[in-house]
Parts: sequence; structure tokens; C-alpha cells
Amino acid sequence: MGLDTADNNPETPFEFTEENKKRIEAIVSMYPVGHKQAATIPVLDVAQRQHGWLPLSAMNKARRSFQILHLVYEVATFYTMFLRQPVGKYFIQICTTTPCMLCNSDSILEAIQNKLGIKVGETTPDKLFTLLEVECLGACVNAPMVQINDNYYEDLTPKDIEEIIDELKAGRVPPPGPRNGRFSCEPAGGLTSLTEPPKGPGFGQRSRRDGDLKLQRVRSVRNATAEKMTSSGSKPFNPAPAR
Repeated sequence: MGLDTADNNPETPFEFTEENKKRIEAIVSMYPVGHKQAATIPVLDVAQRQHGWLPLSAMNKARRSFQILHLVYEVATFYTMFLRQPVGKYFIQICTTTPCMLCNSDSILEAIQNKLGIKVGETTPDKLFTLLEVECLGACVNAPMVQINDNYYEDLTPKDIEEIIDELKAGRVPPPGPRNGRFSCEPAGGLTSLTEPPKGPGFGQRSRRDGDLKLQRVRSVRNATAEKMTSSGSKPFNPAPAR
């Protein structure tokens, strides 16, 4: 768990709000007796969303109040999504893994650092922004991209990220998603297929009548062949009757 600090120790003030207590009780009640530990991740998530990060005191409160065992420590230290140190109000995670790197994520990182005056792993003096460099966030087709709190901002340019930061500084949360005008992860060059509404159920399927006509043609050809072979003195092949 690491050494206790002034900001993170068993005595760090933390108490679940009444609303979150009810939310956690509802979460824990979903799991049968003997399996309450399965609620560990969602309960810790509630604690982190309330406090902004996950101090040791919050882990202890979750463990004692809701009968979740010491497993909370193992979970909190395993998953990097649980923040065990204070972060800013807006937690910027920039992906620099190969796809984003090839799409010039370095320029996005540089723009963020210049705009905020901080480096990776640092928080602005006003506690508004924390910057972290991370591995793949699973939006490679929309590279380069960043995650800010729960939102993905994709298809970025340095100008885009500067505008996003300005909006956040002003107290406004920009709409997430691609910044280049495309919808979700459509091809960058525009749609080349599915350019019209799909046909309704049954489109392209042969009717029963079409099937009957085809069967009649098969029988007609088979009978004509048999007659021709009989007239020539050959013994016709007798296949299984058509069904």
C-alpha cells in the first residue's frame, strides 16, 4: 500500500454521503451471502467518485461498513483506474501507444504541457488539471486521443486540445467524441458501404413458388435424360428421387 503520508493515511477524513450509502447498500444486496466480495470494484468506484481519488481511509470505510474483506487493498493496488494519490478536477490521460504515436500524439502531449505549464505526472497549482501518459485506451481508430475523466476526445489536433482545455477552465465540459466531424469511428474518408437504409426482413430470399419452379425444372431435365438413355439402349442411372 505504500507509506502513510499527510494526505493519505488511515486517519484521512472520509465518510460516505447518505446518498452513496444507499447506493452501496443496493449494490451489495445484489450479491448472495458468501459472495459479497464481488461488490468490491463498484463500491470502491463509488468512493473514488465521491472523493476524487481513493485514500486508505476510504478503503477501510468500505471494508468495515459493507462487510467486504481485506481484498479491497489488493484490488485498489492492482487496477490503475483506482487513483491512490490526489489528482486535479480534470484528469487528463493521453495515449502515446503505437497507433496514437503514429498519428502524432507527441504534438498533442506537447500542446497540453505548454498550455498548462506542467509535465507528465504533475498537477497544476490551482488543482484543476493532472496530466498522465498512459498505454492504449482502446480507441486506436480515432487516434490521437485523450481521456479526460470519463470522456474520450478523439481525432485531435494541437488546436483541438487547447480549445478543450480553455472550455474546461471556463467551467464548461465540451461534448466528447471525434473533433474532425466524423461520426464515432466511421472511416476517415467517409462511408463506402451501408450508404442507404438496409432492406427489410426477407430481402433476397427466394419465395416458396420460386423453389417449386426450380424443383420442377430439375425433375424435367432428369426425366428427359432418362428417356434419352433408354431409347439409346443404355441403362439409366437411378438416383434418389427428388424431394
